[in-house]
Amino acid sequence: MAIKPKYKTKQREELLAYLETMPGEHITAADVCDYFRGKGAPIAQATVYRHLESLVDEGIINKYNIDANTPACFEYMRPQDHEGATVCYHCKCEKCGKLIHMHCEEMQEMAEHLLKEHSFTLDPKRTILYGLCEECANLS
Repeated sequence: MAIKPKYKTKQREELLAYLETMPGEHITAADVCDYFRGKGAPIAQATVYRHLESLVDEGIINKYNIDANTPACFEYMRPQDHEGATVCYHCKCEKCGKLIHMHCEEMQEMAEHLLKEHSFTLDPKRTILYGLCEECANLS
């Protein structure tokens, strides 16, 4: 159940319109600020964070905290994606920092195994596998 928006401003509507053009993509607050600055409509970083957090609370976007050294990522979910939404896990390259967003049935099977066999519920929004991306592995 979504909650009523706290802020109904032009900036919020413009932010939401921007997010709607990028369903399923990870963005940071800095990405949002860069986008608006590029349009000649700078927006304060505190305002961006306030609106993003409000959209998370409303269930419109997901927030991913990857680690203490990486800014939080946000992902817009189209309304039709909320029904039967697929679970997303992440891989992070230890060399270049690239974040890979993966929807993988095998990972979901592992999560189900952990629950059934070990009584442990895996949180996909906080599950990150560390290693090397293809580009960095090829450079090694």
